[in-house]
Amino acid sequence: MISHVLWLHELRLTDLSQVGGKNSSLGEMIGNLAKLGVSVPGGYATTADAFRQFIAHNNLEKRIFERLDGLDVEDVAALVKAGGEIRGWVIDAPLQPALDAAIRDAYATLCAESGGVDVAVAVRSSATAEDLPDASFAGQQETFLNVTGADEVVHKVKEVFASLYNDRAIAYRVHHGFKHEDVFLSAGVQLMVRSDVGSSGVLFTLDTESGFRDVVFVTASYGLGEMVVQGAVNPDEFYVYKPTLQAGKHAILRRSLGAKQLRMVYSSAPGERVRTEDTPADLRARFSLSDEDVHELSRQALIIERHYGRPMDVEWGKDGITGKLY
Repeated sequence: MISHVLWLHELRLTDLSQVGGKNSSLGEMIGNLAKLGVSVPGGYATTADAFRQFIAHNNLEKRIFERLDGLDVEDVAALVKAGGEIRGWVIDAPLQPALDAAIRDAYATLCAESGGVDVAVAVRSSATAEDLPDASFAGQQETFLNVTGADEVVHKVKEVFASLYNDRAIAYRVHHGFKHEDVFLSAGVQLMVRSDVGSSGVLFTLDTESGFRDVVFVTASYGLGEMVVQGAVNPDEFYVYKPTLQAGKHAILRRSLGAKQLRMVYSSAPGERVRTEDTPADLRARFSLSDEDVHELSRQALIIERHYGRPMDVEWGKDGITGKLY
């Protein structure tokens, strides 16, 4: 029997072809790094086979690829029209019963294990051809934050599936010579980190300007990480010297206070999951991470770098309720 979802913390390298290919960053991140002591939010992912079966179950394959065949992606109006039609077909199509049930059952288990009812999750994408040496599909598909309830999770999984046919993704595959029918999608469902009342950011295991390999460069701001990832704020910045860190000593070489103008937080407005607001002045005036947090993030960054054997960029979040770093 083919599994339609896999628990991320149980994934091994041999499982990745089922989740989203050997370059499935979501599956590898949790399945392998968690075993090394890196703190990653738990969850589960639909398999690439489940995506293929969804397309076949609704007889969408012929419709989609005939619609894309010969499409001139330089014709923006034609691209927008074709992409919109295909995404509509995908969102309107029902999941095959086995996949629908598997997503709901796994969400119920996640809620039970987390001690809550309808826990908040992020529904993310991982394409089978992501992050290749000569091409990157990362960021082309959708991510949905603060999703609650089984019905909403199922709907967002379909929206993630549909985002494989975003205008940008369609054009990118054509420009890089990928066949549309050769790329599949895994939808990851991950527990949310309450960085909306904490902080988040991106770190790099080298100096991004000079390429110097002996530092960890940490950026940090308040709220959910989208503001930093999108470059919408000027974050706090920290440089950590790796040799001193590995010697167990205070290793921050330099820190600079960012403006941190905006933060993304949960929203209680009808139909709205998150919203952007001005960061309170008292928070803007102080660093969004303690020195202890910066050191701990940097230690985990070194584990990740050693695992992959190359410089890495890593998104992180601090839960403002528990104080835990992920």
